[in-house]
Amino acid sequence: MAGLSCGIVGLPNVGKSTLFNALTSILAPASNYPFCTIDPNIGIVTVYDPRLRVLSEISHSNKIIDATMEFVDIAGLVEGASKGEGLGNKFLTNIRETDAIVHVVRCFDSSDIIHVAGKVDPIHDIQIINLELILADLQMAENSLGKIEKQVKTKKELIPVYELLKRIMAHLNESKPVRTMTFTHEEQELLKLYPFLTQKKVLYAANVAESDLPSMENDYVKRVREYAQAEGNSVIPICARLEEEIAQLPEQDRIPFLESLGLHQTGLQRLIKASFDMLGLIAFLTTGEIESRAWTITIGTNAVEAAGKIHTDIQKGFIRAEVVSYDDMVAYKGRVGAREMGKVRFEGRDYIMKDGDVVLFMHN
Repeated sequence: MAGLSCGIVGLPNVGKSTLFNALTSILAPASNYPFCTIDPNIGIVTVYDPRLRVLSEISHSNKIIDATMEFVDIAGLVEGASKGEGLGNKFLTNIRETDAIVHVVRCFDSSDIIHVAGKVDPIHDIQIINLELILADLQMAENSLGKIEKQVKTKKELIPVYELLKRIMAHLNESKPVRTMTFTHEEQELLKLYPFLTQKKVLYAANVAESDLPSMENDYVKRVREYAQAEGNSVIPICARLEEEIAQLPEQDRIPFLESLGLHQTGLQRLIKASFDMLGLIAFLTTGEIESRAWTITIGTNAVEAAGKIHTDIQKGFIRAEVVSYDDMVAYKGRVGAREMGKVRFEGRDYIMKDGDVVLFMHN
């Protein structure tokens, strides 16, 4: 596991807890990583990968181990969080510790479930949370600028940081998140010292009613899509109520139930995959009689770093990587067939790994 996590945020009564509860129960069975609660609000979920099932058949593997991801249920956001309202600072600290945000937005009408603002308006909901994060970032930028301002007169090397923070502050003051700015490579390096909340990528989970199935489209979802597009973010429509129902079914009944509704996979599987992609994660695969397994790495990881995911000894003694693409593994029914057809490549330390590479590491 790459140790990357998504924080699930949302206003009260938008379906956030329903979604988190479904996430953490549906993915528990049939896995070497059963869902476990590290804290009351952290869930480890499996990233279901159908490729492993195919490789397992070819290799006659004894077990399958999917990649995993961490989801954090971030509780208690109310208007005024940046000033310490509700769980205020704890809420902001919890978000700061995650790598990206899944923002659950209510996109359904219901007389049974009262909306905190008295009416359903997904854009207004998004803006409440965004504003709290912007205000928290403004506070951090102000504090940091205050410290640097005193030093910049004597320490000229601080001028680029000073200028960058001033530019960020001006942008935040227009109620715009940091993620909508563009930065040079040098500025991105400087930014690592300042974990701005609004710099994190956001995936909007548009929570729809069961009456919106199977298309999961409605006017609210369209508005969220337009808003997300302007920010460069994505939207996954999901029906949290349905996901909760599916989670309570025996595993063998889930697919037939989904198909009866005109759906092919659960919303949670789409949400997990989209979160995985949003964090810039890919998986390389290993397969044999013992197990077929997915290993999580970030895009741009080289072969020697990937070897270290399996074991530090493999990384230290790295000689080369024997790589076959997943498609070739399937087409030629395994590594032996792929080798006979000349489809096996021998790659060195600096080879950049691709999603679905099926690898055998040679090492001392």
